[in-house]
Amino acid sequence: MLVRASETSPSGTMSRQSAGDPRGKCRILYVVGQLNAGGMQRQLHYLLQAIDRDRYRPGIVAWNSGDDDVYVPQLRALGIPLYSVSNAPTKIAKLRAFRSLVKELKPEVVHSYSFYTNIAAAWAVHRTPAVAVGSLRGDFEWEKNQTGALLGRLNARWPAYHISNSFAAAASARRSRSFFVPKHCEVVFNGIDLRRFSQFGTNTGVPARIVGLGYLLPVKRWERLLRAAQQLKRRRLQFEIQIVGGGPLRAALERQARELEVFDRIQFIPHTDDVSSVLAGALFLTHTADNEGCPNAVMEAMACGRAVVATNVGDIHKLVEDGRTGFLVHSSDESALAERMATLLTDRDLCYRMGRAARRKAERDFGLDRLVRDTLAAYRKAGWKDKERQSSRAPASIND
Repeated sequence: MLVRASETSPSGTMSRQSAGDPRGKCRILYVVGQLNAGGMQRQLHYLLQAIDRDRYRPGIVAWNSGDDDVYVPQLRALGIPLYSVSNAPTKIAKLRAFRSLVKELKPEVVHSYSFYTNIAAAWAVHRTPAVAVGSLRGDFEWEKNQTGALLGRLNARWPAYHISNSFAAAASARRSRSFFVPKHCEVVFNGIDLRRFSQFGTNTGVPARIVGLGYLLPVKRWERLLRAAQQLKRRRLQFEIQIVGGGPLRAALERQARELEVFDRIQFIPHTDDVSSVLAGALFLTHTADNEGCPNAVMEAMACGRAVVATNVGDIHKLVEDGRTGFLVHSSDESALAERMATLLTDRDLCYRMGRAARRKAERDFGLDRLVRDTLAAYRKAGWKDKERQSSRAPASIND
């Protein structure tokens, strides 16, 4: 279970023993907004799955989470101590509870894995030996605006050292003329567990299945996929589209699909952890977001040997090689989106060649060993001494 702020010791800190961590000391403490379904949470799970947990003794603090969140049982299965400040009555009370926990656990690194918890990590380590690291996982200005005028600025400035999963986001921060920017932003690309995403054979199903993966939020711009479906249907092409993910927009998207007269071609599938099976039945993936860092959905599709048609935002161009592993289109060009999808529907040989090339790129660039090494190296650049490294040659990752 998650240890909550109400389950505290007389000193106001959350008990380590209640969290099920018999080792006591936590070397790396992660703070994350939520542990529900999402790309950020998936990356945190991947990182903790691959890191040497006996050596680095990670723990997690959830800012707004409950025991029923998707990743709680998966992280518990890894033996990760989980804490929560969700039931603290105010934001100030959450900050105090978090700072008390940091003082008790005495971590060497506190890594805010959510942009909006960056300032909490910075404040919690103040006047302690711990190193604070923030996160930037999308467009810099968009992240600031989403968090609010004051908190957006504070989270953008502190901690001084941020890790971004996107070169585009880091460049956006560097271009900003505001005082409220991180002093340094290291880029650590996302990784995926290639063992979970085997390359599948060619899909010859009729009608061809197109898949969209992701949370049903406005920034993902799912309506573009629905309008592309309308254009494809008018061309009398045989296809079906599965939109896989949970989120608040499902009812609105279902209404729009009916209005566009494509509801018969669209299936809305709830969130699933078995993404590999979903992609096994797909001909290719389409990704239509307005704002991205380094999207898991694109990487996972490529690992499964599937071509990708995507809007050219964030660092997607570093994943998808246009014309080789899929197609990139401008985010505002919906005609080009539909045209590229039609190309893959009608030229199966091209689609299969792109899928094979995508798998080769995934094997070369997307592994978890690289994610662990780069993340630990970023902590050291931020000032972490990692004294155990000097006295031990143990591998950083269980996969090394």
